[in-house]
Amino acid sequence: MALQILLNFSLAFVWMFLNDDWSPTAMIIGFLLGLGMMYIFRRFFKGGFYFRKVIAVMKLLLIFMRELVLSTWSVIKVVLSPKMDLRPGIFALPTQLKSDVEITLLASLITLTPGTLTLKVSDDGQTLYIHAMDLSDRDEAIAQIQNTFEKAIMEVTR
Repeated sequence: MALQILLNFSLAFVWMFLNDDWSPTAMIIGFLLGLGMMYIFRRFFKGGFYFRKVIAVMKLLLIFMRELVLSTWSVIKVVLSPKMDLRPGIFALPTQLKSDVEITLLASLITLTPGTLTLKVSDDGQTLYIHAMDLSDRDEAIAQIQNTFEKAIMEVTR
């Protein structure tokens, strides 16, 4: 993937050199033309087309930002309500993630989201123990994490 990014920027600089135009616009045009050329010849790259990973990373960031805003809003509503009707709880989240990087990323994203905290990762790495500030439905919380963070992490890393 790093080789493809380097190749794409090299193609952009060749475009700028051939046109004798060193403006940011020429760089963007060269980058997009290089991206198109690399897409056409994508079958010659071992790891597949790198821009799919870039899109997957952006998707993961957008999912995290959405979850961050929604959970922050939930925490604000709970804190500002006159009667705190909380049901805190700890639940086990089975995961399909395999590598240490994937599991660490999932645990970090859960911890960075307000109202949740990753307490422990099992020794085999297949289960995360999570504390939720308001756990009304355990199965819904598990499904939400698996369908958002876990899916997006697998798209990025696999």
